Amino acid sequence: MFKIKINPDKCISCGLCVNDCLTQDIELRNESAVSLHQNCFKCGHCIAICPQNAVSLEDGDMTEIKDYQEESFTINPETFLNVVKFRRSVRHYQNKEVEQEKIEKIIEAGRYTETASNRQGVSYIVVQKEIPRLRELAKKQLRTLGDSGYNMSGLNLDEGDFLFRYAPVLLLTVANSKVDAGLAASNMELMAVTQGLGAFFIGFFVRIANKDSEIRAILEMKPDEEIITCMAVGYPKVKYYRTVPRKKAKVRWK
Repeated sequence: MFKIKINPDKCISCGLCVNDCLTQDIELRNESAVSLHQNCFKCGHCIAICPQNAVSLEDGDMTEIKDYQEESFTINPETFLNVVKFRRSVRHYQNKEVEQEKIEKIIEAGRYTETASNRQGVSYIVVQKEIPRLRELAKKQLRTLGDSGYNMSGLNLDEGDFLFRYAPVLLLTVANSKVDAGLAASNMELMAVTQGLGAFFIGFFVRIANKDSEIRAILEMKPDEEIITCMAVGYPKVKYYRTVPRKKAKVRWK
């Protein structure tokens, strides 16, 4: 079990960690903060807020910690909004592999996404070599859906790769919480975009994969696991020149 450690030699009893602890699991004793180890769920706020760097996580990888630096930790609001507006769902890809380090950065963006009560319950499946097998199994299931009367408009089942669009990588999120996985997937897509990659989400495959025993076996999924999102990733074969219009936001100010 991970435990919060507070170095009394560094602690100056400022109380910042005590005030910021959501579970009230830190208190001041004898001019030093002390972790009670009762309700802590290791969110790390005490580590982040301590001005003396007196707090650490026992058995945690403290080498991951980075001190805040304004020039590398902030994004211009207009630049960020333009990235969001310019993002497109890309369905045409180059016949080019995605570098391992870029895939790992995308997963890092998911790993550091907030989760309820710091559960960190999202896991990831990277599919590359098994895409052809998944494609054929998915096509078989989609035909079954079509035969049963499910609305298949917009999908040409005779097209070569109507589902994955020849993307070289599929990134799947697996979790018990759809919210946690959805938030992670959103950050992952933005990280893909910042690295010159394109992406799109494939809802049809999620529906199929969770019910198909052969697909689940290929993905080595446990009986209680559920795929929440499937994102295709690759180098775009198309170039976009501008943003597009959207409906006005429906907002209620109370």
